[in-house]
Amino acid sequence: MAEKRSLGHEFTKGILKENPVLRLVLGTCPTLATTTSLESAIGMGLSAALVLVCSNIVISALRKVIPQKVRIPCYIVVIAGFVTIVQMLVQAFLPALDEQLGVYLPLIVVNCIILGRAEAFAGKNPVVASALDGLGMGVGFTAALTVMGGVRELLGAGSLMGFRILPESIPPMTIFILAPGGFFVFGLLMACANRLAERKGKPKAELGCAGCPMAQSCASAQKGEAACDKKEASGK
Repeated sequence: MAEKRSLGHEFTKGILKENPVLRLVLGTCPTLATTTSLESAIGMGLSAALVLVCSNIVISALRKVIPQKVRIPCYIVVIAGFVTIVQMLVQAFLPALDEQLGVYLPLIVVNCIILGRAEAFAGKNPVVASALDGLGMGVGFTAALTVMGGVRELLGAGSLMGFRILPESIPPMTIFILAPGGFFVFGLLMACANRLAERKGKPKAELGCAGCPMAQSCASAQKGEAACDKKEASGK
């Protein structure tokens, strides 16, 4: 049961608590560059997630074989192999997406999220846990890009996936598909994610003076304690 809970934790932690984009602030460059539209955001997220899961599995399986001194070059070779496969698939079946992503698709090789998970987790843990860790981080990365791309395209172009959503009477705010709008949306989403993560991990506060962090130095709390002592003394 404990193992099941830990495996579940390895998957869920990357969705919100340790979201690679909104909480750990990794992969910011491709995040801002590829979220000008919902289509490119989803394409980038899924491509990176596929590479992340596959590379985590292979690196974890070979963790006892790869020499410690050359582990980083070995990790990069494994990641580069999967990036090449994904790039070839995208070029063959989704040429329009390949055009939108441009240089950022092959640059997944040096994405710090993927290399970071290989170094911090896959190189030290079993295959199943590493696969779930990669899947959770990939889902979190894709979700962050999807929300950001959707907001930017909707406000900046008035459409989603090429379909007009906002009425033509409402002029689009093109700043949202430019760099300043990207940073603005990114900052708002980070604030929301941090707030949600803090609320989720925060224990329920005790009512009254006991739940106050300033209880020890608070005059009201001291008066309350004195009144309680007096009551107990008179009861005796």
